[in-house]
Amino acid sequence: MYLTIDGIEKSFLTEKKDRLKVLDNINLNVEKGSFVSIVGPSGCGKSTLLYLIAGLDKADQGEIRVAGNLVKKPGPERVVVFQEAGLFPWLTVLENVTYGLLLKKMTKEQAEQKAREVLKMVHLSKYVDSYPHQLSGGMKQRVSIARALVMEPDILLMDEPFSALDEQTRMVLHKELLEIWRKTKVTIFFVTHNIREAVLLSEQVVVFATRPGKIKEIITVPTMKDGIMPDGVTLHTEQKILSILEEELEKVLKEEMGDDYSFKTNHLHRGDSGDMGSHI
Repeated sequence: MYLTIDGIEKSFLTEKKDRLKVLDNINLNVEKGSFVSIVGPSGCGKSTLLYLIAGLDKADQGEIRVAGNLVKKPGPERVVVFQEAGLFPWLTVLENVTYGLLLKKMTKEQAEQKAREVLKMVHLSKYVDSYPHQLSGGMKQRVSIARALVMEPDILLMDEPFSALDEQTRMVLHKELLEIWRKTKVTIFFVTHNIREAVLLSEQVVVFATRPGKIKEIITVPTMKDGIMPDGVTLHTEQKILSILEEELEKVLKEEMGDDYSFKTNHLHRGDSGDMGSHI
């Protein structure tokens, strides 16, 4: 396996100096070039695990390895795309994408050539001289993805990158992300609240239980040879994941609303997006 997560546990100190456990004995193997998503209730440790893989934080116990190498700190083979694009407002699109390459001592000419190739991949060739404030939210996130891809990472870590976008823009970026994944063969580790998004994009969906986060089940997403999944299969897979999460969602709701709260599946109002974050 390319990415191995072995016995990971993580806790944080609360304001009262108590230890709050957020990850409990996480074990996961990810093959090179695969697309894996994580879904689960808010606060179950999805993003925490992503940051541990990125080397932005350290686990209390367990280890994470990439290609056999122990993750101890951030590295160029692991690049994060956050929910917010985080672009430098004083730099153009091209300058934002070349920024990391220039830090690696690449010549300006080489960096710009490479950046233009990646910007073409995300369909932003016409906007290389634009500034972030001149772009839509979806375009800013495409720049963020281009900035990550230009570094040629082995693993692209994406932390709810499309959650702030409207549904139509998300659909466009889903298609573009899948095209990029198939073209580059990069391994993608994708955190989302949106069940449908996870099903449409991923080969596997890792379903987390509520805090402390544990892997409740791993769902393999069935696809046709052309990579397309029939609508009926999509809906069935979404419902399967949602049914797995019923008990976890009820735990969260009872914690917030008291033990008298009763979670009923037939009372659940789920929007077209299947976004679990809106129900907890």
